[in-house]
Amino acid sequence: MTRVMVIVGSVRPGRIGRPIADWVTSDLLGVDGRDVDFVDLAELALPFMDEPNHPLLRQYTKPHTLAWSERVEAADAFVFVTPEYNHSFSPALKNALDFLSHEWRRKPVTFVSYGGASAGTRGVIALKPAVVALGLVPTLTNVEINFPGSFLSDDGEFQASDTHRSRLQLALAELVALAEALRPLRELAPAR
Repeated sequence: MTRVMVIVGSVRPGRIGRPIADWVTSDLLGVDGRDVDFVDLAELALPFMDEPNHPLLRQYTKPHTLAWSERVEAADAFVFVTPEYNHSFSPALKNALDFLSHEWRRKPVTFVSYGGASAGTRGVIALKPAVVALGLVPTLTNVEINFPGSFLSDDGEFQASDTHRSRLQLALAELVALAEALRPLRELAPAR
């Protein structure tokens, strides 16, 4: 069983990331052998980094950090549903990443980005050095959604195009394959 964590990377009221993440999650839930942990950063409500010790030490003192560490540790792979803010990434997502260190290592990540004409790609480009520094392994395939508001139904549900669906299938297949390929490295030398 591959445990995939889907993270809604925006906490902004009225964000479109939640319906997009719901679409990604429903797609993941339809496949045997995959378990999904859905994380909405707005609901998780991590404060701005408030741990007294560096995350490398894993000497967490706050209940919210201990709970976050446990969830991330249990995941085999990640899907970041992320907007582009001012040619960069969401500060809420960066904060969630920075709370931890070892828990991210040797695990794959794929991005479902969204934005205007750029489809969020500049945000992903800016985010990649941070995720690689944490030891995450990005997939080559990502999903990029231009003008995502045009894909919302009247009831606010994201209506993926055929291109979005096919890209998501490719990205998820690569994500799961990487999770399995990296599993022996995580088990052989736990990053503790």
